[in-house]
Amino acid sequence: VEVEARSLPMELNEKGGVENNGFVQNEAFEDEETDTNIQEEMPKTCSVDMDPVAVEETVLKPYAGMPKEVLLKFSSQARYRVTREILFWLIIAASVALVCATIAIIALSPKCLDWWQSSPIYQIYPRSFKDSNMDGNGDLKGIQEKLDHITYLNIKTIWITSFFKSPLKDLGYGAEDFYDIDSIFGSMRDFENLIAAIHDKGLKVIMDLVPNHTSDKHQWFQLSRNRTGKYTDYYIWQDCRQTAGSVIPPNNWVSVFGNSSWQFDDVRKQCYFHQFGKEQPDLNFRNPSVQQEILDIIKFWLSKGVDGFSFGAVKFLLEATHLRDEPPVNKSQNGESITAYSQLYHDYTTTQVGLHDIIRSFRHTMNQFSREPGRYRFMGSDDDEKEDIEATMMYYGTAFIQEADFPFNFNLINVKNLSGNSIFEAVNLWMKNMPAGKWPNWAVGSPNAARISTRIGKEYVNVMNMLLLTLPGTPVTYYGEEIGMENIVSEHVSEEHVNSGPVATLPEKSPMQWDGKVNAGFTEGNSSWLPVNSNYQSVNVEIQSAWSNSTLSLYRALTLLRNNELPMNRGWMCYVWNDSDVFVYVRELDGLDRAFMMVLNFGQESTIDLKARVPNLPSEAVIRLSTHFSNAGEVVNTKLIKTEMGEGLVLEYKTAEPVHTMEAFQGKCFVAEKACYSKALNLLYVNC
Repeated sequence: VEVEARSLPMELNEKGGVENNGFVQNEAFEDEETDTNIQEEMPKTCSVDMDPVAVEETVLKPYAGMPKEVLLKFSSQARYRVTREILFWLIIAASVALVCATIAIIALSPKCLDWWQSSPIYQIYPRSFKDSNMDGNGDLKGIQEKLDHITYLNIKTIWITSFFKSPLKDLGYGAEDFYDIDSIFGSMRDFENLIAAIHDKGLKVIMDLVPNHTSDKHQWFQLSRNRTGKYTDYYIWQDCRQTAGSVIPPNNWVSVFGNSSWQFDDVRKQCYFHQFGKEQPDLNFRNPSVQQEILDIIKFWLSKGVDGFSFGAVKFLLEATHLRDEPPVNKSQNGESITAYSQLYHDYTTTQVGLHDIIRSFRHTMNQFSREPGRYRFMGSDDDEKEDIEATMMYYGTAFIQEADFPFNFNLINVKNLSGNSIFEAVNLWMKNMPAGKWPNWAVGSPNAARISTRIGKEYVNVMNMLLLTLPGTPVTYYGEEIGMENIVSEHVSEEHVNSGPVATLPEKSPMQWDGKVNAGFTEGNSSWLPVNSNYQSVNVEIQSAWSNSTLSLYRALTLLRNNELPMNRGWMCYVWNDSDVFVYVRELDGLDRAFMMVLNFGQESTIDLKARVPNLPSEAVIRLSTHFSNAGEVVNTKLIKTEMGEGLVLEYKTAEPVHTMEAFQGKCFVAEKACYSKALNLLYVNC
């Protein structure tokens, strides 16, 4: 039988069809007879002339589940091989591009603001914040009870002043034991619970440490006065001359609190040196063992979970060894009549050579605890060099050797005669002297200064808070300033209170005013350690939380603005105008067409033409925030901006030409942690 090469018909007998057992191996038919019949009925094999390629093309087509041998036949064909190679190299190119883009974004992205930069700091004097056990003294449990108030303020960092075991002379800044909590504030377990609660809420905590001196009740001092072993030279001892029953000190050095800084000790029969009260002997930091003791204390509290320290009184750590008399301010004054600290130049008792080496050792120790991601340990120095701004700036360290993240800035507290000009000078003094690349900070209240309401007047509380929260850097708020608390009257401070510290610094430490109940909600006991201010029924957290035009509501709105707007937390600041009444400045960010201009009145009613001061300023701006809440959202003419005494405005406007790029404002603009905004990619980058 001849069959054409390109067709291979196969006919099967309809009666004798063959069952397909192609997928069953070694399977025999059940019936041998059936097998024989089938074989007989199948057609006989015939030889055919066929084109192998044609058969292959006809028979072999890709199908799901094809075996490896078949798959290899197709994969070697050009149309499949080329497609596969193109896809392979496309994936490689895309991967390389993705890696390069990631590297570029990381390289060009600015450093993220750290926790101590991104949030305001809330400073708490623990004895006056909240009493949890009805003894009239604020304590650590009380702070824990009120952590929701901190988060309500949109604040993430708490600064707790000294709570070490202490006789509470000078308000607890002379520690009797650096490793223990004073029983007034609670126990070490209370502290550990507080730290855990703070961290559970995503907050950070800074604590005070004054390494310069201890209490005279401290074990080190008791051992030193008895000349016991290594403790013999833990303090500064000198022989004193005695004449006619009176002690003649080694020199004319005067303590911060007045009178001689030398005190005779009947046990050791020598004088010891004290920069502050006679109950607070200075440690001898020229003794390496003393330095190591302080480093061990730092390690102890960091291991407890503390996120940072404010080191106080550090400029007093070293004194000149030659013990020469310090020069008097008035050269004609009789040396024997010098009793006040301000009557001498303190050339030999402050900021001595070697001081910054000690501070760097503090920083080095803290860095050992900063290696874990997200656990950077903050270091601040709390020294107010009123007369020497350059000395203050030295606490930042150098470009190569870090010291404090920042020295605390009290320029705004030290302003004497309030005006737009004086506020400008206080701000500019810091900004123009701050080393390049460093981070500023600001405070308008502290435990050692009268409250804003008392210091400059109630009408300026809101505008001062607006200034604090719109300047570049980290703002520091002293507890109670968010509601405008005032000093208590000094006459209400009893002799018992005076024994706790200098009477001059007590009125600003009155108990926090939480509500209008008895004792302002500070304590459920019968009395508090200091009297509550008589205005507590109208000035308290509870009532201001419900009042939209309150100091507290404005404070919260300002912290939200600061946290949510890029120009406010890391943008440029440019001075626009200042006079006896107003201080005007702008906050803006490269690449962002929105800017904010602050018009703050620290004098009398004023009208200013901002458009005349800033070329290309839009003719209209929107009031984003105002100390008069009802004005928020209004559109104002920038040629005619009116402000009343103590009024503050945050104006928002759009511009294609930022102030910091204008030639007229060169030298009047500052930026820390510079960044630029890309609208297309919605991210920040550094190479502007």
